Amino acid sequence: MVTINTRLSAGEVEYIVEHSKSKMVFVDHELEDLLEGVDESVEIVRIDDTGEKGDPYEDYLAEGSPEPVPSVLEDEEETISVNYTSGTTGTPKGVMYTYRGAYISALGNVIETQMNYETRYLWTLPMFHCNGWTYPWAVTAIAGTHVCLRKVDPGRIWDLFESENISHYCAAPTVQIPLANDDGRRELDQQVTAAIAGYVPTPTLLNQLLDLNIRPVHTYGLTETYGPMTTSAPRKEWEEKDPEEHARLLSRQGQGYVTADLVRVVDDEMNDVPLDGETMGEIVMRGNMVMKGYLDNEEETEESFKGGWYHSGDLAVWHPDGYIEIKDRDKDVIISGGENISGVEVEQVLAEHPSILEAAVTAMPDEHYGERPKAFVTLKQGEESTEEEIIDFVKERIARFKAPAAVEFMDELPKTSTGKVQKYVLREKEEEGQDGQDGQADGG
Repeated sequence: MVTINTRLSAGEVEYIVEHSKSKMVFVDHELEDLLEGVDESVEIVRIDDTGEKGDPYEDYLAEGSPEPVPSVLEDEEETISVNYTSGTTGTPKGVMYTYRGAYISALGNVIETQMNYETRYLWTLPMFHCNGWTYPWAVTAIAGTHVCLRKVDPGRIWDLFESENISHYCAAPTVQIPLANDDGRRELDQQVTAAIAGYVPTPTLLNQLLDLNIRPVHTYGLTETYGPMTTSAPRKEWEEKDPEEHARLLSRQGQGYVTADLVRVVDDEMNDVPLDGETMGEIVMRGNMVMKGYLDNEEETEESFKGGWYHSGDLAVWHPDGYIEIKDRDKDVIISGGENISGVEVEQVLAEHPSILEAAVTAMPDEHYGERPKAFVTLKQGEESTEEEIIDFVKERIARFKAPAAVEFMDELPKTSTGKVQKYVLREKEEEGQDGQDGQADGG
């Protein structure tokens, strides 16, 4: 099975169908244009979304038998699906999932988010993303109810929470933020569990969700780990701390699922970094919940598994309690005057600003320091602020050298097809601007 991102271009879809050697494509009637370049030898089954006789998909299903299908599986390590990465640095890579890995990941999701037969799961997470983080299998495995959306609409989601008695949903911070700031938000009578992953959620966002009676379960992983692989594993004693400290602890990536091996944070020589909450290293992982490899790409597979562990590219610290905390992507760390600055840390402070909806921090060239942080922000509807006021806000809360040297206001941050902020786009934009200004910084 190859789930294809509906936000890709027709050329990317053509590449994925060809590279995966797919024999059939099931396509929603709204998305047929994306198949314009697909080879004619590939069988295409159209879904009209009527659910009635005459719908090509329904007619196709009617040809089948209700009898159990005999297993053709010879080994549980065979490939069950191929999931393609976003392809922001070249052609998408096909991540191979195994039957065993998918089964264990799905069970892990059931356990870590405490789903049961009464679960009513709302689909705000795209099912094409890591096979919906394996939740299609997880919810079905415990006979829960799937409630589906065609698109993310915060107002509609708030209505469905109550009308459908939703108990669980999953979403990246880029979906959670507009949801928590929507005009229709209200404290729910019934608690809803929200699995959050895709990027580091700020303590501010987590506090907002808690106030709305949404229980955040912060998880972390990659396409290469079937989606979530670690959880923040909240502790009861954390609830006794003040709200800011409670949310700060929840924002850590925690440690491995009950069904996963523990992850490590290592230096360049693959040695564990000290568990001091300060020394940065790279997160590495291995085990059943790590991919089989990249389809027809042995070179990339070998590079990713140097030393026998999958290298995530995420930089983190390791706390004395064993929990890990992401500081940034390896390529996104800002090196200013010899000091490493975590963009994530600055973003978390910016999120506390009452006027800011979203923020991303990247490096901008600086003649004296080499690099300085620059903030790109979007404001909440009806709110105003200035560059100077925002910079001062940050300087009052963390070391002054970490504060942005410039702030640029944007209507919307650039994002990948799976909702992650494209920091490389912001970096390139800044570098091009610098070239055009003979090295003069853009005040935003």
